[in-house]
Amino acid sequence: MNPSPFLRLKVMGVMLTIAAAMIIVQVIRIQNSTAAKTLSADAVQNYDYEERKIFPERGSIFDRWGRLLAGNKEVYEVGVDLRYVKNPETIASMANEVLGLDYETVYNNLQNGFSPGKVEYLVLADFVSLDQVTAISETKENYKRLTPLEKGQKLPSLEGVLWTAHLQRSYPENALASNIIGFYSYRDRDQGRGYFGVEEKYNELLSGSPIIVKVPRDPYKAREVPSVDPGASIVLTIDKDIQANMESIAANAMKRNGATSVTIIVMNPKNGEILAMASTPNLNLNEYWNYGKIFPDPTPYNRAVGQTYEPGSVYKVLTMAAAIDAGVVTPDTPFLDTGEVEVGGYTIYNWDRNAWGPQTMTGCMQHSLNVCLTWVAQQLGPTRFYDYMQAFGIGRKTNIDLAGEVNFPLALPGDGNWYPINLGTNSFGQGVATTPLQMITAASALANDGKMMAPHILQSVVENGRQYNNTPQVIGNPISAKAARTITQMLAISLEEEASDALIEGYRVAGKTGTGEIPSPNGYVSNLTNASFVGWGPADDPRFVVYIWVEKPKSSIWGSIVAAPVFSQVVQSLVVSMDIPPDTIRQGLAQK
Repeated sequence: MNPSPFLRLKVMGVMLTIAAAMIIVQVIRIQNSTAAKTLSADAVQNYDYEERKIFPERGSIFDRWGRLLAGNKEVYEVGVDLRYVKNPETIASMANEVLGLDYETVYNNLQNGFSPGKVEYLVLADFVSLDQVTAISETKENYKRLTPLEKGQKLPSLEGVLWTAHLQRSYPENALASNIIGFYSYRDRDQGRGYFGVEEKYNELLSGSPIIVKVPRDPYKAREVPSVDPGASIVLTIDKDIQANMESIAANAMKRNGATSVTIIVMNPKNGEILAMASTPNLNLNEYWNYGKIFPDPTPYNRAVGQTYEPGSVYKVLTMAAAIDAGVVTPDTPFLDTGEVEVGGYTIYNWDRNAWGPQTMTGCMQHSLNVCLTWVAQQLGPTRFYDYMQAFGIGRKTNIDLAGEVNFPLALPGDGNWYPINLGTNSFGQGVATTPLQMITAASALANDGKMMAPHILQSVVENGRQYNNTPQVIGNPISAKAARTITQMLAISLEEEASDALIEGYRVAGKTGTGEIPSPNGYVSNLTNASFVGWGPADDPRFVVYIWVEKPKSSIWGSIVAAPVFSQVVQSLVVSMDIPPDTIRQGLAQK
């Protein structure tokens, strides 16, 4: 007997019900299993979020008084999502009028840029200002309100135009201290690097540490994106006002003397802080892309640290200081100047080829006699002379915290390029090459009781709300305090007795001019020189040491005519900026 159709349907219904119940149970079991939870979490992580590298805001740079020299400002990238473009002509017109782009180029890119599998987003311009973006935004909204007057009319539209905010390096003082600061160049919108100066030297510190984060694809969850701590900010030792004054003096001196360049450094000899470092040419850091035009190869970005030259007679202060410290001469040691001396088979002459007769060591410095200084170096002998020069840091980098420092090795007895004549020529700054920074660092020991401080440009680092100060470092003690005071007195007398143009009314200073001939493949070029001056003051309690280098002046070849007046200008500016009273007032206050 065959089962009735009703029975078969009933059995089938029961079986389907059981199967459905089993499926439901299995679904519930799977959903609550450990594996399912792991898969679900992975799905949320992989599909609801995307990985993105978040770069910190670059740290700021300040002068010693907290005045901003380098910071960041908000700018925009403007682009087009090609999928939503309704009117390419309108977008091309906007790009031309607001962004200054070529109409035809933009229009053609919009017409031809989108195709399946190819780019869907077109960048129109980057680093666009807020004013420009505001104009675009207002125009876009106005177009949205338009309604067609007739069927099929094509309305102007900026649909598809987007803008994204990001930060751009900003230099509020433009070219001020550009040789010290350097600049930050973007390789792309998110990441770049510092070039030259402190931007390069402290690039990692300023940049901070980027982090990898999961960013929600849902725009309504954007607030979940974590923030990243900004890079550290740095405070420099320079004084913005002093720096501006030195740059102005340097520019005027360069123009007045028809020089190739002028470099001026101001240092605090007691702690090695650089108060100013002016070097020509300089660069508007907000237009750093002009670097190649302003600094054609091989022009160094900062001559104070990036170029060596034969300093000439300013070097004599080191030779005389060494001899006084060694006890081989005193300020009153007599010397008969005959105008020439033979060393190693060569004859050395004075700068004017004249004989100056009976002199003391003070007179030798006052008249800058090459023959006398050669004799002084001979009294020291090669071993002691070069030991002193190395103690002064000649022939090695100062390791200042600026990018681009160079060095010229000091030839020593026993080296293949050293000859007996070197002892004579080196004694007055010929045949030896230094940077301006090496010279001012060495001279600072004479202004600081024989202690030579490490030159530095960083005063402190500010990170995570805490300030970390840079501790001054003594890097040498080449001469005694007594010798330092003696050479200071000698140089002060020398300036006074020759009525130097370096003198400043009311302030006693010590210093020395320099005129260095320029070597060429065929010997020294007598009509081209490097004019220099090194000096410090007030002489009884130095608060500053100054180094000046005027490269290839056309007005005169002599440092006494070219560089000495610049020193006077510098000191007249410094005593005001640093609030240093005239000697009589200052000494009177000290006695009370």
